[in-house]
Amino acid sequence: MGTDGQSRSAGRGVRLSELAPLVDQYRAGLEAEMTLLHRLEALAAQQRVATEAGDYGRMTRLGDERDAVMSSLVTVEHGLKPIRLALAEARDQLADVVEFQEVTALHRNAAQLVTAILASDRHSRAALQKAEIARRFAAQTIEQGENTLAAYRRVVAPPFANAALVNRKG
Repeated sequence: MGTDGQSRSAGRGVRLSELAPLVDQYRAGLEAEMTLLHRLEALAAQQRVATEAGDYGRMTRLGDERDAVMSSLVTVEHGLKPIRLALAEARDQLADVVEFQEVTALHRNAAQLVTAILASDRHSRAALQKAEIARRFAAQTIEQGENTLAAYRRVVAPPFANAALVNRKG
């Protein structure tokens, strides 16, 4: 971490050399998150394809896989939160440290990946909504057809009770 590793920050009393392990831990955590985010990205893409194909069984299986990955992501993120807060407090002190700049870039990449996953999810959700509208329209059309057919049947083939009355009087 540079030659200033022993200098103390103004008012904080934290040495840059004391922050180096935090930067390394945060990098390792972010790399783990990136691996999980790439898995989520792949699952989101597969879900989008399954949604468009109407493969609801596959969508369910992918959703279960995604839940497991999300659980791991939440666990990693929970561990990173205190480290991130400590590094954020020392941001000014670390601004010129190459390792911190790399970690900051990795953090931005993670944020961009999350944005891409959310966009894919919006696409899947829109496709599901479109499918739901089509399903409701089809159900409504079938119901209207059944009602029309039932009315037609009453006209064409009246119940046997009415026919019995005609036969008795005729």
